[in-house]
Amino acid sequence: MKAKINFAEKEYTIDFSKPIDISIPLKEGIENVNAWYAPFVEITPVKAGDFIGEVSQGGPVNFKNVKLNPHGNGTHTECVGHISPKAEILDQCMKTFFFKAHVLSIYPTILENDDRVITLDAVRALMADVNEAEIGTAIIIRTLPNDPMKKTLHYSGKNPPYMDHLAMQFLVDMGFEHLLIDLPSVDREEDAGKLLSHHAFWKYPYDTRYNCTISELIFVPDEVKDGDYFLNIQISSLQMDASPSKPVLYEIL
Repeated sequence: MKAKINFAEKEYTIDFSKPIDISIPLKEGIENVNAWYAPFVEITPVKAGDFIGEVSQGGPVNFKNVKLNPHGNGTHTECVGHISPKAEILDQCMKTFFFKAHVLSIYPTILENDDRVITLDAVRALMADVNEAEIGTAIIIRTLPNDPMKKTLHYSGKNPPYMDHLAMQFLVDMGFEHLLIDLPSVDREEDAGKLLSHHAFWKYPYDTRYNCTISELIFVPDEVKDGDYFLNIQISSLQMDASPSKPVLYEIL
């Protein structure tokens, strides 16, 4: 099922029958990506009297409770409510769900303190030859090396890579409204609550970009080449600052 899309006065063709899912599946137990010391996902059947919501245990249907933390248990999308005392709700901030996107692969720079950081110089160099008029409003960052272990890694206490706030500001200045990254956060795991990259992205609190989102803990397979795609971000209507999400790419034909 192919479709033609007009963007920036150009026509593009994509095939909706060939989606590329860049989310990490949510599943029960410890064999799942995890961050921020969040409890692991729990999926348990409802029990009430003689009823059990588990067909394999004799129940008539599978009817289960799910306990999870959107920020710590897998691919998720968040709005400015993540850092605002108003706790704005994602599905009220995010009004559109289909975007032109640019995939960018980058090696974090190792600093003297052993932090691994996506720096301004690295981002600027990789974006130097990109036509700003055609790249769209979403940027997808794949960190290198792209180890499949990212899909099950437990990040808590390991000081994972993060973005320098100047690199984030550069992307904001380029016009990106949606940022997707395969890390647990755009900020350092322990930064005394500064969250400089989050603040830079949303321009919070002085010129807040309420319609903009950050998606974290994605996984972009190696076969997805750097360059332009169309992107659909699927979220739930969960009334929170963040939601488990399913970002899906479509190759431009």
